[in-house]
Amino acid sequence: MLIRFIVKNLFSFKELTEFNMLPGRFSRMPYHVYESNDIELLKLNAMYGANGAGKSNLIKSLSLLSQFVESGNLPIEFLIETFKFDKESRKKDVYIGVEFIKEEIPYYYGITINQGIVVEEELQISGIGKKEDYTLFRRTDKPGEKNLDLTFSKEVMEDKEATVFPFFLKNEILERNEPVLFHMASRKNKVFDPFKKALQWFTHDLVPVMPNARPSGLTIHLEEDAEFYKFASDVMQAFSTGIKSINVDTIPIEDFFGEDDKQQAERITAELKANPDKIRPFLTAHEEILFVLRQNKVVAKRLFFLHDTDGGIVKFTSAEESDGTRRLLDYLPAFYAAIKAKRVYIIDEIERSIHPLLIKELISKFSHDQTTHGQLIFSTHESNLLDQEIFRPDEIWFAEKNKAGATEVYALSEFKEHHTLDIRKGYLNGRYGGIPFLGNLKDLNWEKYAEA
Repeated sequence: MLIRFIVKNLFSFKELTEFNMLPGRFSRMPYHVYESNDIELLKLNAMYGANGAGKSNLIKSLSLLSQFVESGNLPIEFLIETFKFDKESRKKDVYIGVEFIKEEIPYYYGITINQGIVVEEELQISGIGKKEDYTLFRRTDKPGEKNLDLTFSKEVMEDKEATVFPFFLKNEILERNEPVLFHMASRKNKVFDPFKKALQWFTHDLVPVMPNARPSGLTIHLEEDAEFYKFASDVMQAFSTGIKSINVDTIPIEDFFGEDDKQQAERITAELKANPDKIRPFLTAHEEILFVLRQNKVVAKRLFFLHDTDGGIVKFTSAEESDGTRRLLDYLPAFYAAIKAKRVYIIDEIERSIHPLLIKELISKFSHDQTTHGQLIFSTHESNLLDQEIFRPDEIWFAEKNKAGATEVYALSEFKEHHTLDIRKGYLNGRYGGIPFLGNLKDLNWEKYAEA
């Protein structure tokens, strides 16, 4: 579960900027507040802002941090996407910090990068402001001459086997542009369990969804998880997509590729026979086909959708469905997991390709479901979602650029509006900021182009 996220000198963020999921003092919708380890956290957040205001940058920053600790590879954005209105920004520190809860343990992870070098990194068991933080590891360095220092908790240093690892990591393994947390994945000693759990939050519990992203393995998920299949079928039927049922077809690889592309079939077959447990995706513009080894034969798993028409049942592939239907299908794993588990889904441009009434109904369903366990955070322009019957005031945030061109974020709760107020109207009238400045459209003088 996400508590807070902090970013500095990255994309449109100049100074330390904090976004958090901490509830304010509101009594409405108490089921929107989760309690975990003596801390309360919100289940929903909608981030509004004009184009270029920086709301997507917040999601991109957290996504890049997640990629960094999972892969160990420094994203190029940490070097070239520093705050551009400051000519000296590339020489200054980029800082990203995130506080979260994994299996009832609160953690804080922060990392500072300067010119491609990790100059500071630390992982703490957070005291969440009520007691002292406990440091699990801390690493420091300098962007110029190498001056790496690495310290671990006393539990690690007092364990005869585990104490060897920090020395080996510092002197033999750790590169200056790699995070220490990345190297926790393969630790076997139990003293490293808190470190591994923190890493698992990034690799498993935090799921950023960018506008062009598609969930991988959806076909297998639908085929092997009967409960998820029922959930997906119910949603697709309830939202009037025209889909009567979802089918997973199994097609021999030779039949899928036919005579024209035997070499492709042979390559995939050899690959899967060498790795029998592997799932081999084959991507087209609007569809993912999965190749798997079943009973020593390679087959394609492909989604089909059945539509009931006056002329009978018609079969559609994913590519033949509308953009909105495909986008809704993409969201199903996120909503399903957020209902069942303590996972954090962060979706950029959630309304993309989906009808306003449909996305409002989907968010409303999640909002009013009192049995959910996860968090859903998203950016949007869709003003129809600005409804105090769906969100608490502390669950609506705005992004806006200041005079220096830097993004600032703030919650609707700062305006202390009554719960009966039409906040959609107030937002469109500019009461809360976060909307584009249109100027005087008459000054555009479009008539001259018509005359020419």
